[in-house]
Amino acid sequence: MRTTLKRGIGRSASANGNGRAILPPGALTPVTRYRQPERRHGMLQLALRIVGGLLATVVLIAGAVAGGAYLFFHKSVGDLGPKTAADRKAAVLCKGSAAGDACLNPVTPHHPAIGLVIGYDKRFGEDTSRSDTVMLIRSQPNPEAVSLLSFPRDLLVDIKCKGQDYGQDKINASYSICKSPGTLGTVRNLTGLPVNYLITVDFHGFQQIVDKLGGVWMDVDRRYYHSNANAPIGSTERYDEISLKPGYQKLNGSQALDYVRYRHSDNDLYRNARQQAFLKAVKQQVSASVSPADIGSWAPLVSAVTHNVGVAVAGGGAPSERTVINYAVFFIGLKPGHIFQVKIPNLEVGPSYVTASSESIGSAVHELQTPDVAAPEKAGSVVLGRRIGKKTRAPLPSQTSVTVLNGNGVAGSATLAADGLHSRGYRILYPPNGYPADAPQKKFRTQVYYDPSKRRSKAAANAIANIFGAADVLKLPRIVKPLSNGSMAVVVVGTTFHGSLAPAPVDHTPPKQPPAVRRNPSATRGMLLKRRNKVPFRLEVPTLLEQSSIPDPELPIRTYRVNGDDRAVRMTFRTGDGIEYWGIQETNWDDAPVLGDKNFSNKLKRRDYSFYWNGPDLHMVVLHDNGATYWVINTLLDTLSPQTMVAIAKGLKPLPEPKKR
Repeated sequence: MRTTLKRGIGRSASANGNGRAILPPGALTPVTRYRQPERRHGMLQLALRIVGGLLATVVLIAGAVAGGAYLFFHKSVGDLGPKTAADRKAAVLCKGSAAGDACLNPVTPHHPAIGLVIGYDKRFGEDTSRSDTVMLIRSQPNPEAVSLLSFPRDLLVDIKCKGQDYGQDKINASYSICKSPGTLGTVRNLTGLPVNYLITVDFHGFQQIVDKLGGVWMDVDRRYYHSNANAPIGSTERYDEISLKPGYQKLNGSQALDYVRYRHSDNDLYRNARQQAFLKAVKQQVSASVSPADIGSWAPLVSAVTHNVGVAVAGGGAPSERTVINYAVFFIGLKPGHIFQVKIPNLEVGPSYVTASSESIGSAVHELQTPDVAAPEKAGSVVLGRRIGKKTRAPLPSQTSVTVLNGNGVAGSATLAADGLHSRGYRILYPPNGYPADAPQKKFRTQVYYDPSKRRSKAAANAIANIFGAADVLKLPRIVKPLSNGSMAVVVVGTTFHGSLAPAPVDHTPPKQPPAVRRNPSATRGMLLKRRNKVPFRLEVPTLLEQSSIPDPELPIRTYRVNGDDRAVRMTFRTGDGIEYWGIQETNWDDAPVLGDKNFSNKLKRRDYSFYWNGPDLHMVVLHDNGATYWVINTLLDTLSPQTMVAIAKGLKPLPEPKKR
């Protein structure tokens, strides 16, 4: 009792350890001794006591598990900070810095954030490390999306390091010259983008992350094989060995590293595509196995990441626990199809360098910042010839009237917002009777109100909110309605508005065009007939192929086990350029992680199909038939047009059943 009272008034009694005296309940009240009445020890009472004891034990165990999970998470987040002195030097706060300076911008709440990912390694016999992966990851809260932009390691750029210009060289040389500050300064100079997080991982850590996750399910597009066994003695051309067969499979850490780094028989463009595809596969797998509401289920992922990844924020140090939780929940709960793989257009791949014009870099940067989340529905509507997505579509800006009010107290904010909306074609109305354009109440987040009495006003408000990037869509309240002047929508600019609107997304909706296919069922029919007795489901033969494609001469078809006792057949096709490959996967495994990432489903000629888009590019079509799934998978660069993909999928026809003896 004495010890309890001492602790009750000591520093540890406070939840936050501030030393305030907190007495236990009733510590200063008189104490009365009493004796409980005699209890009856019947069977019912005995049973209740046993059950009560079990419940108490369960509660104690649950509390211990929850406490352990919290302590584990708390410690793990503490390990997430910058791992090297160079990373800490790069994490200085940007204060009026030039574009090429190595610094980080602070994150604005409820706004998009950009992280620079640097993957590096140190090869045997070399003194310096090099960055094999340089990638920007941008996340945005409204509408929810993640964009990925990879830079080829041989991209010719101006190298910026510690405020000095080192001339032109490959972008991965920036890390060799002065580590992460060099890569950060070079990328900021190249793109002009603010960077909020610096994320570094070495490739040994990459392997550990994959292994701690239990492997990652990936679709391997073709046969990958290289061995140094026959390399000449003393030769320096000794590349990483690899041996992977095509098909959907689980890769361990070593296999995944070999896959994302491979570029012996193709180039950096395909290497970048493999890296981005790997990140999408990780998201698919985590979303299928981890619950956002169950922090305890995050343990393997948190442990794998925090021990092998360094994350630096502006001013140094690690992101807060709340920040980590918010991003984890955002990533796990991200809607299917909302990861966008951005490509730098018109790259020229030479023998030593990859070059890109400033216009090409600018185009990729613009697309990184403006993912068109409606692109799959718009492209699907064109390709399938029917309306895809919600029936309620926003009216055109010219059909939308908007009143803009100042809700942040910064002079001129409402005018800047109104001018920006007007430049995009919106009809701007002003408060009636000369009332000032001031909101009745100050707002932190920008609010976009819609008038429910006006048709399609909510859809219009959603479209406007996307332009502001961080805005809430709400029903028009009575207190604001007198200032609306009859507008479909009223915008109250809050503190989150900093004078400019988000860039408008580029519309990449594919034009109507015929599929580039040719009829050739005999190309695979014979191979499938030999394998129909080896799988427990009915095989389907592709009657249409992409017009320049042939079955891959190296490994055209493969039958294998997938996910235990499930079976799969993989057909691989090589396009006319000899570099790109696409495939058809047939399996009775109906809940593979990748299948949960569809954008939408549709019936075509009474058969059910699911569609998986990468922005306006159709990456995969899945036919659901005969109790199995049949996947048509595009090339790494999504070269096959959406119309071609759909035609191939529709051309799948059941193989005749073998005759019964």
